[in-house]
Amino acid sequence: MDVAPILYNEFPLFLKRYFPYKVQKISLNAGFTCPNRDGVKGYGGCTYCNNQTFNPEYCRTEKSVTQQLEEGKVFFAHKYPEMKYLAYFQAYTNTYGELEALKRKYEEALSVSDVVGLVIGTRPDCMPDTLLHYLEEVNKNTFLLVEYGIESTHDATLRRINRGHTFQDTVDAVERTVACGILTGGHVILGLPGETHEDLVAQAATLSRLPITTLKMHQLQLIRGTRMAHEYEQHPEDFHLFGVEEYIDLVIDYIEHLRPDLVLERFVSQSPKELLIAPDWGLKNYEFNHRIQKKMRQLGAYQGKKYDM
Repeated sequence: MDVAPILYNEFPLFLKRYFPYKVQKISLNAGFTCPNRDGVKGYGGCTYCNNQTFNPEYCRTEKSVTQQLEEGKVFFAHKYPEMKYLAYFQAYTNTYGELEALKRKYEEALSVSDVVGLVIGTRPDCMPDTLLHYLEEVNKNTFLLVEYGIESTHDATLRRINRGHTFQDTVDAVERTVACGILTGGHVILGLPGETHEDLVAQAATLSRLPITTLKMHQLQLIRGTRMAHEYEQHPEDFHLFGVEEYIDLVIDYIEHLRPDLVLERFVSQSPKELLIAPDWGLKNYEFNHRIQKKMRQLGAYQGKKYDM
């Protein structure tokens, strides 16, 4: 019997290396802010950001970490009663705070029954060595993945979207985290203003040189109430919003230029309809994945096919 070729490295298969059972991430909003919101580096946050777009109903700051996790467990348990969970510190910058306060939040999450690890989303300029040494110890006893918001490899783009850090900050943070033996991931947005298809394919090669294990990507979305939405109103010619077929072609080209062993966690994001201005493709994540896989088979495409060491 012929075995279907592996088109790309999927995140669920990656998790199976670490867990003999199904695991599900539960998103948390632990009440953090960001240095480009509170005045340390700037105000207003990233121009594209409205954190409501990725906070589930159970994920509210007035609820404790424990309460959010317990409600998240109820939300997911009907699918797989034997499921275990990863506490996903997702909203804003989850390493931005005083060390003892951070430790309390992480340890509270790990004390909840059936929570078997942490995923910590943060910025590359918010990982002091003191925290990294603490996480190095945590990593000896539990699953830990630190996920850095890279967003772009171009400093001009990072300035334009008010990130408040450079790509060199990303390189530094990733290398220090990996040196501590901690699984390290990255997140990028495809289609930020000023970046072409060629730029993004080149970005795939640049990211492949980083020692990251996982990568998330998603299309640029214009969200109500953001500075970028206002910029789009004023100068729509500065933006290129992908149609779904065009974006599928971009993602396939991107995947082909990525390092073959990178684990790809996602290709699209779905913001709530009431917040989304554009593009609205009406596709669930799994539907998009099926379309990507179908076209990759038609093209004979696979991850790393065009990767040049």
